[in-house]
Amino acid sequence: MFLIVGLGNPGKKYERTRHNMGFLVVDKLAKELGAEFKNKTSYEAEVTQGETITLMKPQTFMNVSGRSVKSYASKHKISLDHILVVYDDADLAFGDVRYKTSGSSGGHNGMQSILDVFPKGTSIARVRVGIGRPKNPDVPLDVFVLQKWSEEENHLLPSVIESAITKIHASLKP
Repeated sequence: MFLIVGLGNPGKKYERTRHNMGFLVVDKLAKELGAEFKNKTSYEAEVTQGETITLMKPQTFMNVSGRSVKSYASKHKISLDHILVVYDDADLAFGDVRYKTSGSSGGHNGMQSILDVFPKGTSIARVRVGIGRPKNPDVPLDVFVLQKWSEEENHLLPSVIESAITKIHASLKP
């Protein structure tokens, strides 16, 4: 069983923001699989379970996403090498998608929260989806990631999400 975790923030306020890239990717993946998310309060997450893949959207807010992941993985005995996290990355240009099997959080608070709930040195695979940085240097990064997509980005978003899904599928093959 693989657990694919899309990171984001819950609520309408954050729905189409850059920081919710992980939610957008797993939402599209669920749609392709014909799956529907259900709220699972015991995990503080929305979850959809298939035969070989479980998709999760933690509803804890980004900075404490690890609680949901740890809770679900422990209860369902999912090995750490079967967890894949999908999230936005401001250090990658918009649309750049990269897969890594391990590494640090790179300053991403959601990924750091997940790494913090497992033993030090744990490897967690991830798909990082580039959102770029603000064009205006006066816009702080924490404000930028919570903004809605620009019209141009919104137009390109479907192909970026497809690229992320392609990386996910490739990572699940032996």
